[in-house]
Amino acid sequence: MSSQPDVQAVKQFLLNLQDRLCQQLSAVDGGAAFQEDNWQRSEGGGGRSRVLRDGAVFEQAGVNFSHVHGDAMPGSATAHRPALAGRSFEALGVSLVVHPRNPYVPTSHANVRFFIAEKPGEAPVWWFGGGFDLTPFYGFEDDARHWHHTAQQLCQPFGPEVYPRYKKWCDDYFWLKHRQEARGIGGLFFDDLNSPDFDHCFAFMQAVGNGYLDAYLPIVGRRKALPWGERERQFQLYRRGRYVEFNLVWDRGTLFGLQSGGRTESILMSMPPLVRWEYDYQPEPGSPEAALDAFIQIRDWV
Repeated sequence: MSSQPDVQAVKQFLLNLQDRLCQQLSAVDGGAAFQEDNWQRSEGGGGRSRVLRDGAVFEQAGVNFSHVHGDAMPGSATAHRPALAGRSFEALGVSLVVHPRNPYVPTSHANVRFFIAEKPGEAPVWWFGGGFDLTPFYGFEDDARHWHHTAQQLCQPFGPEVYPRYKKWCDDYFWLKHRQEARGIGGLFFDDLNSPDFDHCFAFMQAVGNGYLDAYLPIVGRRKALPWGERERQFQLYRRGRYVEFNLVWDRGTLFGLQSGGRTESILMSMPPLVRWEYDYQPEPGSPEAALDAFIQIRDWV
């Protein structure tokens, strides 16, 4: 490798990214303030959680920074990655979830993260991960094309194969196996990125983190003033249930955070403030709600 891991450079980028995300989301919401909580983890490290609640545009938006470390990995992690056994570790990341008020504005999620595990006398084991994905309640073709075009363009400098690979990984990852359906229309997902070298991988992680608002805010701007009523609201709350199901049943980040002693309030800030389930719900045939199933089918958007 031509470059060595620089944890401090990653941390500084992530802290600045959290600041910029919060500033721009607050501005879109008319200046609504994020509540900030700084927390410490008894096993080592901590984080800075920021949550905007009950805004004009965003019902809830959470943007978390965390930097946790420890002398040993959780058992579940070493079972999947035996090479990590006996190593100390550091995990840094920014994650965010935005739950808009207007049902015509999609929910969105993004995260970027870095992990390094070290042992005296041996080379460090490290990688980057992250991505972003979009979860609409009502489908708009131009929104989906813009979202994926932005993802494709930020990947382009890193090679023509990058977007299709991470688009497919996102489609595969955000799949609700117990319902045999996609959570939304996907985006990008990558993990275990450590080749060809640290500088290249760090640059890609930064491109993903910086590109998220370019993908999301134009969609918010187009949809936030559309009129909506109780029918749309009830469908939004019902579909939010899929979001909760995925995060609690399948999401690896949620599982790692809870198993590694992270702050539960911060880990679960991804949950929507209101949600509902309905037994055997069937949308009215031919309705806009019935059209969502076809819209979120996995397809090429660019």
